[in-house]
Amino acid sequence: MKRTALFILPAMALAFLVVRAYAAEQAKIGQPAPNFTLQDQDGKTVNLADYKGKIVVLEWFNPGCPFVQRHYSQKFNTMNNLYDKWSAKDVAWLGINTTKGNNAGSNKAAADKWDIKHPLLSDPDGTVAKAYGAKTTPHMFIIDKQGVLVYKGGIDNDPDGDKSADKVNYVDKALSELVAGQTVSQPETESYGCGVKYPK
Repeated sequence: MKRTALFILPAMALAFLVVRAYAAEQAKIGQPAPNFTLQDQDGKTVNLADYKGKIVVLEWFNPGCPFVQRHYSQKFNTMNNLYDKWSAKDVAWLGINTTKGNNAGSNKAAADKWDIKHPLLSDPDGTVAKAYGAKTTPHMFIIDKQGVLVYKGGIDNDPDGDKSADKVNYVDKALSELVAGQTVSQPETESYGCGVKYPK
């Protein structure tokens, strides 16, 4: 029994250290955003560091998720409309797909279907999603021109898609503040959507 305990206790300690290390690596507001290099839907290598000096929006993406489908539908077209609005103001937009089995081909099919003009990146082993703590699709992150994470959370306050007058698009609001040289007034909100399908 004592001999078994000698093996179990170090294993538990190691597991604790691994959990602590995982928690420590998750992106935090006010800290430098974790860098990454991924492939887009056209097979092009995209490195976050290449966007230094620009505001960058990260959108966790899964074309099979009903919430993502709604935001790319003709009725709402949330993501494409925001991309069109802000890309003209030197804001970069990167979609990241961590869904098991995703690849350049599946991302290309989604881009063609919904007329997506921004890169859709494949995160096949979930490394980038873990670094940012992505939980849902969509889950939104904004990085300022200095490479610091300044927003993480939901795209808006309308998970059911039925609000009108009191609807707030958090990403649009945060980008407006950043472009105006202001601090993001609401740096964290609750994201909603489908759970990120981490590869096992």
